[in-house]
Amino acid sequence: QVQLVESGGGLVQAGGSLRLSCAASGRTFSSYVTGWFRQAPGKEREFVAAISWSGTSTYYADSVKGRFAISRDNTKKTVFLQMNSLKTEDTAVYYCAAASYPPPRFDVRYWGQGTQVTVSS
Repeated sequence: QVQLVESGGGLVQAGGSLRLSCAASGRTFSSYVTGWFRQAPGKEREFVAAISWSGTSTYYADSVKGRFAISRDNTKKTVFLQMNSLKTEDTAVYYCAAASYPPPRFDVRYWGQGTQVTVSS
């Protein structure tokens, strides 16, 4: 069993940066691929980024490539999402997720509760 708790969301102006954190509990955290999804009002939840259990492989949605960076620290059981050059269209609730397989399969086994990111113009 893995529990995920996100933090770091907030309000930022377009062009600014935020760093999201996802703290995990559970002994098997390091064996999971972890990542981030987001859901904007009236839209479906969409994949943002993922990172392999070792941290050597990363995956990004085209919409965030070059602006977002995912990383993890297995010793602290934490995954990070550094978001730079934020745009108003990045506004959404961001969810941390843990899966057994990397994208494209990315079978999410556990979800966090979400953290709101709002980018103002």
